[in-house]
Amino acid sequence: MSDAPLHSLQGQFLVASPHLRDANFYRTVILLLEHSDEGAMGLVINRPSAVTIGKALGEEGPVNNADAPVFVGGPVEPGALFILHNCLAIAGTDREVAPGVLLAGSDVSFETLVRNSPSEPLDGNHKFRLLCGYAGWGEGQLESELARGDWHIQGPDGNLILDEDPYGIWSVCFRRIQRCSGFFAHQAANPEWN
Repeated sequence: MSDAPLHSLQGQFLVASPHLRDANFYRTVILLLEHSDEGAMGLVINRPSAVTIGKALGEEGPVNNADAPVFVGGPVEPGALFILHNCLAIAGTDREVAPGVLLAGSDVSFETLVRNSPSEPLDGNHKFRLLCGYAGWGEGQLESELARGDWHIQGPDGNLILDEDPYGIWSVCFRRIQRCSGFFAHQAANPEWN
C-alpha cells in the first residue's frame, strides 16, 4: 500500500462495469457518500424494490408518494433508511451530496418530505427517494475493485439521481463513459463490421 494520500471520490458516481455480475451490484450506479483511507459508503440509486413507500411505512398517517417504490440502497443494514431529495427549502441539517440533491439529516426532513400534511403540500418540482440499506467497503477494498476494473468513476448528475426512470440510469451513465473514454463495446451488431 502506498503512503500517498487517498484522492477522495466522495460525491462521485460508481458505475458498475458490464462484467460485474455480483447480484447486489449488477448494472448499478452508486452515489458515494463517504470515501477515506478507512473505507467507503454509498447508495445504489437505480434499484427500486417491489415494496412501496406506503406499504413500508404502514398505516401511520398520510404518506407522500405512497405508491412509489422504496429503493434498495445496498446490501448492508437493509433496515437503515436514507432519503435523497431536492427540496432546498428544508435543507437546514441536510447535506448536499450531488448538485441539487440532498441527503436528509433530520426527522424534520423526513416528516416534511414523506409525511407532509395535506395543508402544506410540497411544490410539484420537489422529489425524493426513500432508500433502505447502503453499499460499504472496508479499507482498500474499493480501491482494489477499481483497479480490477469493476467500477467506472463519473461525476454526479443530480437529475439522474431522482430520475423518473431508474432502470435507464445505468445505460445513460455507461454511454457517457463510452463517449468520454473512446471505449466502445467489442460486440458489433453485424459480425461483418469486425
